[in-house]
Amino acid sequence: MDEIVRQAVARAIMTMRDNLGDRLTIDDLARAAMFSKFHFTRVFLRATGLSPGRFLSALRLAEAKRLLVTTGISVADISHQVGYNSVGTFSARFSGSVGFSPTGYRQLRGMSPRIAERTGQPGSEVAVRGHVWRPPGGDTGQVFVGLFPAKIAEGTPARYAIVPGAGQYTLTDVPLGSWYVIAHAYGATPQDDRGPRPLTGLSGPVTVHRGVAASLVDVRLRPRHGFDPPVLLALPDLRRAPVRRPVAV
Repeated sequence: MDEIVRQAVARAIMTMRDNLGDRLTIDDLARAAMFSKFHFTRVFLRATGLSPGRFLSALRLAEAKRLLVTTGISVADISHQVGYNSVGTFSARFSGSVGFSPTGYRQLRGMSPRIAERTGQPGSEVAVRGHVWRPPGGDTGQVFVGLFPAKIAEGTPARYAIVPGAGQYTLTDVPLGSWYVIAHAYGATPQDDRGPRPLTGLSGPVTVHRGVAASLVDVRLRPRHGFDPPVLLALPDLRRAPVRRPVAV
């Protein structure tokens, strides 16, 4: 990504963050990026993996997650602060992306005791397996590895595992379809006073066909940066979570 594009996308994301409660259009964001609307949409998708509208929606829900855990502001007020006119719409979108209602997420203090897997799609008897590589010069705590239909950890994963650290993972009986492998972890030791640094990794898409024994997909962890969409799915505390490792096929 060249520097002009990087700066343009960064300006657009900053505009989103500064105006989460406002009605922002693609035209507004393209002006902030100083690109034409059509060129902006293409380069933003290439830089972040999501359309501008979907990235903005993710930032709004991520801010709602933060406010629910760190403040006593009512759900109704939070919904308006992050740009929703309808509390019902906000609650439905939050629940669908995070896995819990806003009230339930607040009661859990942001840490999920469980993660549901996608239902309604028959398994294929195909495994997706591979290696999670730690970042150069670093190590990790436990690692969440999940299969998602888009380049963002939201909604219900098709399959997932929590493994003890960088290394091998296996996801069994994966539904037919095209999936991205997304990994999330924390550095094993604090990098600064803010605590362990969040890490992310993404590979794919991998298309699962019936009759294929296994698909091999490696994922490389790296520090998260500002162009990464937030992790919306409520995860266990990966520094303390019990390991969930499906039996390999």
